[in-house]
Amino acid sequence: MATILYRIGRWAFRRRRLVGGLWLGVLVLAVAAAALAPAAEEEDISMPGTESQKAFDLLDERFPRGNSQGAEARLVFQAPDGQRVTATENKAAVEDALGSLDGDDQVASATDPYATGAVSEDGTIAYSTITYAVDAVDLTEPTKRALEDAAGQARDAGLTVEIGGSALDAEESPGGTTEIIGVAVAAVVLVLALGSLVAAGLSLLTAFLGVAIAFGLVSALAVPLGLTSTVAILALMLGLAVGIDYALFITSRFRDERAQGREPEEAAGRAVGTAGSAVVFAGATVCIALVGLGVVGIPELTKMGMGGAGAVALAVLVSLTLAPALFGFFGRRVLSRAVRRTTPPGSGRPHPVPVTAGRPGLGIRWARFVLRRPVAVLLVAGLGLGAVALPALSLELGLPGDESKSVETTQRRAYDLLSEGFGPGFNGPLTVVVDLSESTDARATTDLVVRTVRGVDGVESVGAPVLSRTKDTAVLTAVPQTAPNSGETKDLVHTIRGAVSDTEAATGAGILVTGTTALNIDISEAMSDALIPYLTVVIGLAVLLLMVVFRSVLVPVKAALGFLLSVGAAFGVLVAVFQWGWAADLIGIEQTGPVMSLMPILIIGIVFGLAMDYEVFLLTRMREAYVHGASPDEAIVNGFRHSGRVVAAAAIIMISVFAGFIGMNSPTIQTMGVGLASAVAFDAFVVRMAIAPAVLALLGHRAWWLPRILNRVLPNVDIEGEALSRHAPASLTEQDAAMRRFPVGRS
Repeated sequence: MATILYRIGRWAFRRRRLVGGLWLGVLVLAVAAAALAPAAEEEDISMPGTESQKAFDLLDERFPRGNSQGAEARLVFQAPDGQRVTATENKAAVEDALGSLDGDDQVASATDPYATGAVSEDGTIAYSTITYAVDAVDLTEPTKRALEDAAGQARDAGLTVEIGGSALDAEESPGGTTEIIGVAVAAVVLVLALGSLVAAGLSLLTAFLGVAIAFGLVSALAVPLGLTSTVAILALMLGLAVGIDYALFITSRFRDERAQGREPEEAAGRAVGTAGSAVVFAGATVCIALVGLGVVGIPELTKMGMGGAGAVALAVLVSLTLAPALFGFFGRRVLSRAVRRTTPPGSGRPHPVPVTAGRPGLGIRWARFVLRRPVAVLLVAGLGLGAVALPALSLELGLPGDESKSVETTQRRAYDLLSEGFGPGFNGPLTVVVDLSESTDARATTDLVVRTVRGVDGVESVGAPVLSRTKDTAVLTAVPQTAPNSGETKDLVHTIRGAVSDTEAATGAGILVTGTTALNIDISEAMSDALIPYLTVVIGLAVLLLMVVFRSVLVPVKAALGFLLSVGAAFGVLVAVFQWGWAADLIGIEQTGPVMSLMPILIIGIVFGLAMDYEVFLLTRMREAYVHGASPDEAIVNGFRHSGRVVAAAAIIMISVFAGFIGMNSPTIQTMGVGLASAVAFDAFVVRMAIAPAVLALLGHRAWWLPRILNRVLPNVDIEGEALSRHAPASLTEQDAAMRRFPVGRS
């Protein structure tokens, strides 16, 4: 692989105008396709195979009119203190507000709260349900404005009015202040790490181009593939983070090769052949883990995984081809000042940077500290991560609704008003679907189901059943006494399902409990059940891939255990912030609750690949030194000398990018940002830079042991670039220089 990538790097350097032109053309096509594509619809999460989804599918089949319904809104009215919403003047204000919607062609119907009984028992709160003929994404601005004007008209009459439902839901779009701050921090870190504005700009340019193409393709394919805005934002988040990191690794290796005296084209080829090999492997692990999310069985999660994998794959391709092309465009300006001083313009072949005596860098000092105290470092780091992970034992999964939105939104205030007027369970009703096709007495069966559900503890009320045209299906609504995301409601769903099982056996009817609340519960339980198997597959994959790369048994096991620690600590942070409310105010979270169901598996898939990034980039240099004759301790120091600073910079960049998405007004994106930023921080700075060298120091030569049978069976991917020695004469290696400069000892 190193040889092929070496040739690609040299070709891209020589044909830089062609490479740059091709990528620019792809960018223009992607942007044009995105601009011409229609807006995508925000689809609800589904879970094929669950009872809830089976019920929804049955409803679609037996009640075809339901398929034509579009967006829905609720106007919630509250009378002033001491008054009733049924008072003459308040009733007139409500009717006038609803009457103002009559002329809108997109409004299919608007219910009269006084005719439908949608008034609270104390008479202070009422609501009207407005159904539209089109989906939320197709609602015109005049239609949305008419809804807001109707609410404003009633407010002018003295009522409190809020708007709930999907009509005002908007897609999340990138480009907020926090994302800009994250990118700005990444740019500053790049400048400090590379010591060159040109080199930093090169890394940012490659990342932005890859992200722009990925975002454009996701937007263009949104309608035919059913991709949501969350898929686009995940692609943006991952593509930006890994794109900057991958370009940074290749640029850093190119500068090292130039500093050792190699010609620009040769240095570009070797940078892509060595660091590029690590980039390919790291990107492949991220893609495999993300594509593997499809085995969970949730279409939305599968799309998120595919979108993220596509963005990562693009980042790899751009880094391998555009980065060496840009080396040719920018020439010596990519190099640090020290290298430029040793090579006057036009002097031809640069001279190696002289080795000067002086204080070793921070990475070397840290490595030597760990080598002197490996047990202490291992205990402190391991116990610290374990303590942070403890809250994960209380992890609860759920799906966010209007209750998780900011109180500054009208949807959240509408939710609170409905809970106040009609009880906490009103916002999460359960739908009981009765399949009467095998029942001999449809009416008697339906009545029995109503009595059974009404008799279950925790059910506030049961509505009158609605029969299909052919009388083969009945639908009734059960309102719980508790809030949708509460544990009591979860237990209630299981209790109702257990209670109706006897009725099914006695009548031959099929009885299914569904609704948004029940579907969320089913998805959360399915996620919990899939978490351990998916984690097992990911860890097994990590061990196998690292065994191939590092020709070792213990290094992969160590890496997998470290990955578990970092993921556990990240879950602990999610529980502490989103369930317990620790530091929630700092990131704008006003309502705590269960962690979003999709997050644990999604974070495992993403963090697995990112963790392998740092493992590969740090340990590749260690193994490279070890196979060239360095002792285990010398190899550790050499790895930190060459890769420690770059890995630290890459981690800070990735943390900054992920943290930049925390400020978005979306519980899904906020949870993803917090989880990924904390996981990368723990994995890069605690696991890879503290636990990994401590374990390697304790293992010594055993760390790089591989049984003979595995050595014969496993393929040799040559990630260190050994085969490249045939393409150019060998010169003084960086390892030899480092060993002579910094002899390593335990004392």
